[in-house]
This record gives sequence, structure tokens and C-alpha cells, in this order.
Amino acid sequence: MNVQKRNFIIIWFSNFLVAGTMTMIMPFLSLYIETFGDHSDAYVQKWAGLIFGATFITALIMAPVWGRIADKYGFKPILLINGFGIAISVFMMGFVHSVEAFFILRLFNGIVTGFIPTSLAFVSSQTEKEEAGRKLGTLQMGSVTGTLFGPALGGLMADAFGFQYTFVVTSLSVVVAALIVLFGIKEQKKVKNKKAVHYSRKVILSGLLHHRLMLNIMLVTALIQIGNFSIQPLLSLYVAELTDSNDVAFLAGLTFSAAGIGNLLFARKWGKLGDDIGYEKVLGALLILSFIFIIPQAFVSSIWQLMICRLLFGIAIGGMIPITTALVRREAPVDMQGEVMGYNTSFRFLGNIIGPMFGGIISGYIGISSVFLLTGVLFLIGFGFLYLAKRKPVQDFEDFLEQENRQANV
Repeated sequence: MNVQKRNFIIIWFSNFLVAGTMTMIMPFLSLYIETFGDHSDAYVQKWAGLIFGATFITALIMAPVWGRIADKYGFKPILLINGFGIAISVFMMGFVHSVEAFFILRLFNGIVTGFIPTSLAFVSSQTEKEEAGRKLGTLQMGSVTGTLFGPALGGLMADAFGFQYTFVVTSLSVVVAALIVLFGIKEQKKVKNKKAVHYSRKVILSGLLHHRLMLNIMLVTALIQIGNFSIQPLLSLYVAELTDSNDVAFLAGLTFSAAGIGNLLFARKWGKLGDDIGYEKVLGALLILSFIFIIPQAFVSSIWQLMICRLLFGIAIGGMIPITTALVRREAPVDMQGEVMGYNTSFRFLGNIIGPMFGGIISGYIGISSVFLLTGVLFLIGFGFLYLAKRKPVQDFEDFLEQENRQANV
């Protein structure tokens, strides 16, 4: 087995472990806060939202920093720092006794939470441009598979053994993933262009925000997460409106998993199709399909209709992350791929923050059904931006950065 293939298998399995174990603690965050004292429902709900979002805030800031360091020293050290950092923070969460301490640890967790995005960047850097979509789609299957099983397993363990035990097991699982990377990964150093210009963070960020295609990639990346997270906190409430069953939590879990199954089944296929016919064409088609499949969710009258719509929505949205990552891989110069992908990850985390806020505000004013409709409009807007960018002359990103750099130095 060659080094590249072995690295890919190890990263796939590590992603499965990290995604699965990190989602194990998600189902009982609010229940864990209740163990800190006799608090009102409003207090628990407020802190549950803050603690859930805290990780994404620091992760958004740190993603491009880790990417820039990875460009200089390699991706493996960053994977190890993130892996062991996550394990330490999660282990300590099992022994806190106040919401303030829990909140601080979640902030720290965000600083080192880039294991999966960094692994995407690592595999992308070791993959030929012509097959990046297929490889990244296959890699995403690992994290999605873990995400599907993690919440259910975490809930069962918390009920059977308690919250503290679940945090400890979660941290040990992440340690295993980090150790596999430590002893199994052999990073192939990128061949750097000796004539390459080293751009400042300001120039790279300005280039991303002014380059038509790259800006659209970043915006679509955020839209994906907004589309996913806008309804997640409300899904159990929506399911409760559709059924008289007492097993609302279980049915909400099945409904949530339906999108993940669609994602799992088709992520690799979308990536391969992007390799064959062009990433922009596939991304545009996925944005339209996401719009088509999310709108009916606002009008369903039974839980089974919602599950089918969520499955179809998962099929469409599941191809976007590997496609957008492959586009970044194609456009970004080899010497700065880590940092550029870091900014792409920041936009993902920005979507994670905006999504629940967007869904909560909209549902509070005009109902849960309207969240699906407005999220669908966002996908259409994303398609419009991408369509306009494609109609204009192609901009070479490296040439564009050189121009930005000259203007900055004038």
C-alpha cells in the first residue's frame, strides 16, 4: 500500500472517531447544565445556546491561523495539536461545576477544534486536482458516518453511566484518533515554488473577498451551514407539531439522521461528478436542488413526509463541502492552501453561528415553517451569485493576489 493511500485510510478512520465522539456530548448539553444547580428553564436555555455557540466563535478566528502554520510546518503537527487539545478540553468538561467554567472550556475547545477541517486540507494537499472531488467526498463519508452514530451512542451512555463517564470516554476516543495520526501518518512535503511570493494575511484575505469565484465559494460554504443549522434547534419542536407520539425525541433524531444518510450515500458521487464535468456546474446544480428539496419541508403534514424531504435535502447538500473544498484546492497556490482553506473553514463556522440565530429569530416572528422558505431563498441567492461570477471573465487567483499585493505596497 502506498503512502498516500495509507494516509487517506488513517485520516478517514480518525475523522470517523472524532466526529462520532464529539457529537456524543451534543444531545445532553442542556441536561448537563441542569446538574450545576437549581436553575430556571430560561437560564438553562440561554446558557445552552451560549455554550453550544462558544466553540464556533473561537474556531472561526483560529481556522486561518492554523492553516497558515500548516503551510509553514505541515498539516500533521496541526492535526496532533488539535487532536490532543480537543481530548484535554473534553476530559476537563466532565469535572466542571459551573456554567462559567463549562463556557470557558468550550471556548478553548474551539481554539483546537479544527481536526476535521485540517484533515480535509491535508488530504486535499496530497491529492491530484483531477480527483480531489472524489477523494474529499469519500473522506466526508467518514465524518458523516460518525455524526450519525455519535448522538445516539452518547445519549445511551449518558443515561446508562452518567454525564462524566461520557465526557471521559469521548476524550479517550479522540486520544486514540490522535495517536493513530501520530504513528500512522507520513506527510509528503509539498514541493514549493522557490519563486513564490509570501503574501501577508491582509493581502490574502483581501484577495479572497474581491476575487469573484473565491468569494462565492466562501459565501456558499457559509450558506451550507446556515441551511443545516437554521432548523436543527427547532427540529424537535417541528416534529412535535406533526405527530401525537410520545417518542418525539426519537422521531426528531430519525428525522435529523435522514439528511445525514442522504449525505452519506451521495457525497462521493457528487465529488466524482465534479471531477468529471466541472465543480462549478455541480455546485450550481446542488444549490438549485437544495432549494427544491427544502421548500416542501415547510408544507409537510406528517413526519414521514418530512423524513423523505430531509433525505432528499441531505443528498443535495452533502456534495457541497467536498465540491467547495475541491474548488479551493484547484484555485489556491500550493504554498498557501492551508491558510486559504482555513478561511473557508472560518466561513463554515460563521454559518454555524448565524444558522441557529437566524432560525430562532425567524421562527419566533413568523413560525418554524418560514425558516425552510427563507433558507431556500438563501440557496437561490447563492446560485445567483455563482451564475453571475461564471458569466464574467475568469480571474486567475494567483495573478489576482499579485495585483492586490502591488496595490497594497503602493
